[in-house]
Order: sequence, then structure tokens, then C-alpha cells
Amino acid sequence: MQGISKKGLRCALLATASAATLFAASNAQAQDAEAPKKEQSSDDAAMREIIVTAQFRSQKLQDTPLAITAVDSALLEARNQTDVSQIAAQAPNVQMTQMGGAFGSSMAVYIRGIGQYDFNPAYEPGVGMYIDDVYYATLTGNIMDLLDVERVEVLRGPQGTLTGRNSIGGAIKMYSIKPEFEDSAKIDVVYGARERVDLRASMNFGLTDNLFARVAGVYKHQNGYVDQVDYGCANPDNALGISGNPSTPKDCVVDKLGERNYAGIRGSLRFNPSDDFDWIVTGDYTWEHRNAAAGVLTQNDTSKTDGIDFTCGRFCTYASWYMPAGGQATEAYYMPNSVKFWGWGVSSDMSINLADNINLKSITAYREYEQIYGTDDDYTPNPNIGGAGFNDLTFRFFSQELRLNASIGDLADLTVGGFYSDQKSVYFTRQDIRYIGHGLEALFLQFQGDDPIKADSKAVFGTAIFHPAPGLNVTAGVRYTKEHKDYTFVRKAWDGGALTDIFGVGALDGTVANYDGDRVDYRLSVDYRFSEAVLGYATISTGFKGGGVTARPFTQNQAVNGTFDPETLTAYEVGLKTDLFGRRLRVNVAAFYNDYKNIQLPLADCAILDGFEPGTDPYPCAAIGNAGDGEMYGAELEITASPVDGLDIDGSLSWIDGEWKRIGDQVGGSITLGDPITTPNWRGSFGIQYRGDMGTNGSITPRFDIAYTGKQNMGRLAGSDTLDFNPARAIANARLTWRNENDDLAISFEVQNLFDKYYFLPIRFAALYASAGTTYSNVGRPREWAFSVQKKF
Repeated sequence: MQGISKKGLRCALLATASAATLFAASNAQAQDAEAPKKEQSSDDAAMREIIVTAQFRSQKLQDTPLAITAVDSALLEARNQTDVSQIAAQAPNVQMTQMGGAFGSSMAVYIRGIGQYDFNPAYEPGVGMYIDDVYYATLTGNIMDLLDVERVEVLRGPQGTLTGRNSIGGAIKMYSIKPEFEDSAKIDVVYGARERVDLRASMNFGLTDNLFARVAGVYKHQNGYVDQVDYGCANPDNALGISGNPSTPKDCVVDKLGERNYAGIRGSLRFNPSDDFDWIVTGDYTWEHRNAAAGVLTQNDTSKTDGIDFTCGRFCTYASWYMPAGGQATEAYYMPNSVKFWGWGVSSDMSINLADNINLKSITAYREYEQIYGTDDDYTPNPNIGGAGFNDLTFRFFSQELRLNASIGDLADLTVGGFYSDQKSVYFTRQDIRYIGHGLEALFLQFQGDDPIKADSKAVFGTAIFHPAPGLNVTAGVRYTKEHKDYTFVRKAWDGGALTDIFGVGALDGTVANYDGDRVDYRLSVDYRFSEAVLGYATISTGFKGGGVTARPFTQNQAVNGTFDPETLTAYEVGLKTDLFGRRLRVNVAAFYNDYKNIQLPLADCAILDGFEPGTDPYPCAAIGNAGDGEMYGAELEITASPVDGLDIDGSLSWIDGEWKRIGDQVGGSITLGDPITTPNWRGSFGIQYRGDMGTNGSITPRFDIAYTGKQNMGRLAGSDTLDFNPARAIANARLTWRNENDDLAISFEVQNLFDKYYFLPIRFAALYASAGTTYSNVGRPREWAFSVQKKF
């Protein structure tokens, strides 16, 4: 790409997409003239029409001028996808990564290079997550099982005027199957590698002629795949004199990390007395108790670890979650190596037709959760270094959204509405951070926090879709948002008394940091249907990720002065949606350019917050600030094909690139102007299946999927100026399914990570490298198999 200006590249992207639009339009019109359309088989999951509600009204996917990946329940079933992170593998420029280590049970979500990885409720998600139009406000608790899901919509690009809450990167929206009058039920049973057991069931029944109910539940358990090894047991003559625990088994493996163990239940009541009134009340409960994520040591500077290399192996760790006595710890102790989560929620979705062309919708929701987990921050058993933490996060969230939809004949469709949310978190933590003092208590940082974080958001929005001419639509949307956050810092000694420490953390106790901000976002879009088979569109839209306060200050000044503003995005996009060859081939393409401002970045130097000259601040820094600007651009392709009856093919390809335009000095050397602003540059997926009809013996369907992820920037190796990259990888899955003639019984065998690829997730924890000399990363799941049986009633 060298030698081409960014302005020229931007124009080239727009021109390419426009030319493709004109070519495809003329090509499609010729096809329509030459051959009659062939009706699509109702059994064809790949090409069936999917109805989406991305613009607050029901529309066919191919009629919606947005970059959307939509997957319905039939395709989810064909791919055996049961949690939302699996969908990201098939969606262009989408990444979902299950966090671990210091981040507990949370999911980092990025779309087109924009998202958020830090679970702390003081920071806003970059991508909105929704279930039945109810917003999930934190990364914690968003590892969502696709329980009884009708469809999933992945909306790429800012959704400032198109969702309940502002979402700068995009939105992922899941919609449950609604209760209906007819009685039905389904049960899935899975057994697989590492004693995997999955149980999923749903039941629908009518209580009266206008009152229906639906209940669904899930339980999943699977042993972990990284051995937690007792170092003293495995190395009895070690130089540190670490002895094995008497209760350790003979093989020295004390636990398995990367375990799955959770359950959930969801129940809905639907009151539907007429076509003009529909009311659904839903309640759900989720429980999770599992070992820590599958982390392994990936850096070990032996000069800082008493000359000992604590790396253990590809699927092995010596992390112990053990801390000897020292400082405020009058006795040795273990932190929990587990994650516990439990949460529940209720919601009401009421739809009222006030007239033939006017509909009022009210969505009310309340949610609570609690999460408890421990950390081993240095990931070694070395008693002379490192740190550990205990975390207990409670959360409650209330939201109310009102939308009024109206149609003005054939002239326009209108939506106006408002959104309100109120949330409170209390983050209790006990931190034991032992800097490289080797027993010198003065260098211990040990404190107890119990921080309440409050936030609220208010917004009004409106969208108008005008129809000035046949096939032509013009969309205009606007949203005004006002936000408030306050964070109260509680810093005590472990016994609850006053904290005295050389870093000044104790002085934070009782400090309150506030953030207030507002923002106007807009969207303008034009789409034109060149023929029945081809839709083209062009859009300019804005979005933002809310500002806030620094959640991990080391000094009072860092807390008070650490308020930061929203990061903002202006996005330009053109796209083309086509259904060709009698709807046997679907091709959707999009090209975009993002102008990204005030990017929230981790700071390496808090001098400006502490009142020092840059480079002279004596205090540690873990603050966030508006320290960067940049631009990103890319293109996306999605293909679905059914060339012959029974054969379904789907694929995607995406490219993204860009550059930093500004990096603040306070970021330090962790990011420079020459670094990539986003990676991987390339992603792709391919899936193919064929359903072979065997008459009265049913059918058999082999399926193969592969997902490619290009090399990904992991930042600089700790203690180095060299950028580190996760290498490119391709993960393949295979599945063979037999269904009976009535299509109500299915038996499947599957293999995931078919070629047993060893890879690291883009999650790395290196906060203690300067003191402990270690970095650890999460490793991906190895090859695993499973048998499943599904029965419908």
C-alpha cells in the first residue's frame, strides 16, 4: 500500500464499491431477463429469508442498508454453534475473546478494530450486547450461551441512532424464540472429550387461547486442558526449597484450568389477546463455577526469578495462587483459582398498535449479578516475588426504552424514542502486590478496596426513512445522549483500618471522581434497489464510547484529574447486497473508512495528572486517557450459495488497515505512531455442507468449517521495544449429522480444532513483568470431539 495517499485510498474504496454496484446491477438485470426465477426450497437453511429489526422495524436482511451478519436458528443448528463467540468466526472484522486471569468471566468484543477489553464497570463497552433488545452494560456476564435463540444479528459500524444504547463499534443482538400457542419441545444431549456433558432443553405450551409460555435450560461441563502442576512435587530438589503439598496426587497435577461449568434457565410468558397487543415477560438465571482460564507462562526473565525458568509446557503451568506470609499477610494463604458467577434478570417487552400505522413499544429490564475470583499475577510458585488478588464484583442495572414507530403512507417510516439506564457496581478487592523487594516489607503494596461506581445514561433519538421514488430510500437519524458517572475510592488496610504505604494509595480513601458529558450523533444513508436482486447503499454515521474516570489510580491526584472524555467515530460506508441466479447466490460487500478521535488508551506516565513534568513522576501509573487519534479503512465480503439442492456454502473475507495520526507523550513507548492501529488485517471463513436424502432412512449431512485469523499485534514484549505478533492461524471444525425421515431426531459426531492447532488467544497479562519478570497468556482449546443427540417433540 505504500505510495498511495490515504485520501486516494479512501476514494479508491468508494469508487470500487460504486463500480461494483453498477456492474452487479446490470448483471442482475440481465439474469432476470434471461431466466425465470426458481423458487427456493423451504428446507434450504442457507438461503432462507432472515427477518431483522436493526432499523426498529421488521425487514428482510437483504433490504436493510447496513453491514449485518444475520444467522438464524437453522444455520446455528447446522454449524452446532451454542455460544455467541462462535458466530464471530464467521462474521467479517469481528473478534470475540473470552477473557481470563485478571479479568474474570468476561468477553472482549471488537468490531472493525473498535471495542474494549477491560472488564471494570467504570469503562464502557465498545460494542453493544443485547438479548431481546435489552442492553447488557458490562463485559462481565456477557459470555452468552445461544439458549433458545431465534436469530443473531451482528451490526458492524457505529450504532449511535439504531440501538438502545450508543455503540461506537457496532452491536451484537440476540433474539429468543417467542412463546407460541402450539405445544412443542426439544432436547439436546452431548458427550465429548474431557468428560464434556451438555444438556439443553426447551418447551413451549399454550396456557389459554391468548396466554403462552416457554421455558429453556442449559447445563454444560467440561474438564480443563491446562495442567496446574505442583512445582515442589514435580521438582523435589529445586533451588528455592519449595516443597510439594502433601495432598497433591502422584502425577503432581492439582487442577485443570480452562474448565467449563455453568447452567442457565430462561422462562417467558406471552399475552397476545389480539394483533394489536403483545406482551412478553421474561426471567432468567445464570450460574457459573469453574477453574481459572487456561493460562500458560510465555515470558520468564530468569534474572528476576532467582535464575529459575518457571515455564512448564504447552498445556502446563506452575502457577500456584499461593502467597507466603509477609507485610499485612501474617500467615501464608491461597487465593481461589476459580471463578464464581451468578446473575438474574427480568424484562418486559410490550408492543401496542395505537392505529393501523402507529406502534408503541416499551422495553423494561432489571439485572443483577455477582462475580468472585482470584488471581495469581506473576503466574509462578516463587515465594519471593509476584502478587495476587481477590475480587468480588456486584452489579445491578435498570433500563427503560420507549419507541414509537409510525408510517406516513408511502412517503416515510418514522421512529422516535427515548432510553434511560441506571447502574451501580461495588468492586471489592484485596490486592497483594509484592514488588521485587525479596522480603523487604517497605516495597509491598497491600490494600483492600470496596469501591461503589454509579452511572446513568439518558437519550432521545429519532429516525426517518423517506421513500422519495420507487426503489430509493433516504434515512436520517439523530440521537442526543447525556451521561454521568461517579467513582468513590475506598482504600483500607486488610483489617479495615487506615492504610499507610509508600505509594500514597492510602490517601485515596474517600476520594470521589466524577464524569459528566453529552453528545449528539447522527446517521445519513441513501439506498437504491437497482433491481429485485441488487441493493446498493451509502452511509455516513457517528458514534461514541462514553468517557469516565480512571479506575486504578495510585494517587489522589490521579483519581481527581483522571477524568477522560468520550472517544468518537465518524464512519463512511458503501455497500452492495445481491441475490443472484434465482437466489442461488447471495453476495454482500461493504467498504468503510473510520475517522477515530480521542481514543482511550492506557497511560505509561501520569505526570500530567500528578502535577509533575513529563518523565519525572515518581508514582506508578495505570490510568486511561484520551491519548490518540487514528484512521481505519477496510472492505468486507460475505457469500452464501446453494448451487444445487442440498448443497449449502457460506464464506466471508475481511480486510482492515489504518494508522495512528496522534499518540500522546503520556502513552510512553508502549504505542508509537508507526505501530499498526488494528490487527489482524485479514480474516476469513468458509463452510460447506451437503444434505444427502436417503428416503425413508432419513438424511445424512457432512459439514466442514474453517476460520482464518491473520497475524495479530500483541503489543511490545515486556522489557523490549520489539512488537510481538500472534502468528496467523486457521481453525477447522467438522461435523457429520444423521436425521430421520420426520426430521425430529438427529445424531451427530463432530471434531473441533480438527488439525489440533496450538495457538494463543489475544490475551496477555504482563503487569508484573518489571518486578516478577513473567508474562502469561491464554492458550486456545486443543482438538476435541463430541457426540450429540437431538430430539424434537
